[in-house]
Amino acid sequence: MKKKIIVAITGASGSIYAKLLLQKLQQLNAQIADVAIVMSDNAKDVWKFELDSEDYSNHPYKTYSKKDFMAPFASGSAKFDTMVIVPCSMGALGRIANGISDDLITRTADVILKERRRLILVARDMPFNLIHIRNMQTVTEAGGIICPAIPSFYSKPKTIEDLAMTVVNRIIDLIGLENESYRWSE
Repeated sequence: MKKKIIVAITGASGSIYAKLLLQKLQQLNAQIADVAIVMSDNAKDVWKFELDSEDYSNHPYKTYSKKDFMAPFASGSAKFDTMVIVPCSMGALGRIANGISDDLITRTADVILKERRRLILVARDMPFNLIHIRNMQTVTEAGGIICPAIPSFYSKPKTIEDLAMTVVNRIIDLIGLENESYRWSE
């Protein structure tokens, strides 16, 4: 069954993860029915700063305003099965953990959780304080998946992009897409 995926991008550092995920989803397009994108204003600013570009809309997917509560995935009836927030700021995590649906990102996360679908939060901050940890616990207990943007080195990455792809490949696995990537002891 093809996946319907929402990619939300918040203003935490780590725009490279969002960029590489969108590129990887294009490569895996045969497994995907739809991809929808929502970006916070801060996400656009951080993308420009970190990646020295404004190519955040350089993809074939529809982008929705963070204020567009008429977006199809603002309701569980749209049957989007997975939401990835990458990178996920601690502010967004806190609002999701506490049920504060003040924009399309947090509203959609609330919908995904209430419908018992897959919510993947790619937390990109450190160190964690106790509030962050408790919010992660709350989201996990509600059915979400905390996937910190912690790269691995098993594959001996040679570039920053290679290193970031170790996280993106884990996200792809969590979404449930078939993907060729480094596997331990294979």
